[in-house]
Amino acid sequence: MIRWRDGVVAQVGRSWAGAVELTVTVGAQTVRALAYPDLVGTPVAGDRVLLNVSALDRGLGTGGYALVVAVPDRLPEDPPERGHLVKARYTPMQAMVLGADEQDSPDHDVLRDADDLFGTPVVVADLHSALPAVLAGIYEARPTTRVVYVMTDGGALPLAFSRNVATLRDAGWLSGTVTVGQAYGGDREAVTVHTGLLTAVQVLAAEVVVITQGPGNLGTGTRWGFSGVQSGEAVNAVGTLGGRAVASLRISEADPRPRHRGISHHSLTAYGRVALQPADVVVPDLAGDFGDAVRDAAEPLKARHRVVRVGVDGLYEAMEAAPVKLSTMGRGLDEDRAYFEAAAAAGRHAAGLVDVPPPGVGTQYS
Repeated sequence: MIRWRDGVVAQVGRSWAGAVELTVTVGAQTVRALAYPDLVGTPVAGDRVLLNVSALDRGLGTGGYALVVAVPDRLPEDPPERGHLVKARYTPMQAMVLGADEQDSPDHDVLRDADDLFGTPVVVADLHSALPAVLAGIYEARPTTRVVYVMTDGGALPLAFSRNVATLRDAGWLSGTVTVGQAYGGDREAVTVHTGLLTAVQVLAAEVVVITQGPGNLGTGTRWGFSGVQSGEAVNAVGTLGGRAVASLRISEADPRPRHRGISHHSLTAYGRVALQPADVVVPDLAGDFGDAVRDAAEPLKARHRVVRVGVDGLYEAMEAAPVKLSTMGRGLDEDRAYFEAAAAAGRHAAGLVDVPPPGVGTQYS
């Protein structure tokens, strides 16, 4: 199940919050590797490292990295004792963290009986790559919005794997982060999506929340076998807690796979079958035959949700000005513009809902 390698750090590369890139010599070859200093310490040139190369050898979506499991000849000191939440549980790399909702947390008194998001808009998206586009739409419409990101465990478990999140935090585009389920590394840790959302609103004072899985997406080409099914479950959590779910559709005019062209079958399954609570499903007002096809494909979602058409004028320029380069499945803004405009439109709509009372169930928008 794990392909192990023993290597030597040849060079230390760039770093960002919680992660450092390395060049590691393994036998006669060199590989790019990633270390999480909070877990394994900070490697330096000359250190021997143990690597997990399983996904790298198979060419899977780890960003092209071998992952450092240990620096065996120079183990880090024991961390301070704080927290009882174990994440990545019962794996060799399980990490113990302080949960916002556990009894020893200073946030526990706030969260112990917390049960309400007070109508806060929560943008739900399938892929992690939607995050900067959603934020661009929010800030284009409402530049002073306080946004908190809740990362689920459908993709990467360490938040530190996301360079985008580190850059967005540095740029002031994120006011805080919460990691839920088995994911870890946020400003706050939470046990479930529900406590993560409550933490974002009642502890970190979010005006808008964005929730997606971390980098990476597991899909099997089947109707139900994809990690983004969590999008529908997130809508349910938002509705149960009295929030305002804003569903960002996964749309593409460039994806070579027919099941993802137009509105992805992932969105239609997650929002049309899994999400039992109502959401504002945002349909970007795209031009031409493609725009017509997207609007037609969204029609069945009206049986359960409020379908909202949102204009996209000005969103391209807002995304061009984002502090990170937008990319999804190797395609940039110009290569898959519809994908990013759909996410940004969801952000624009969510920003417009701040402090606006929700409508009655069954309301539709044109």
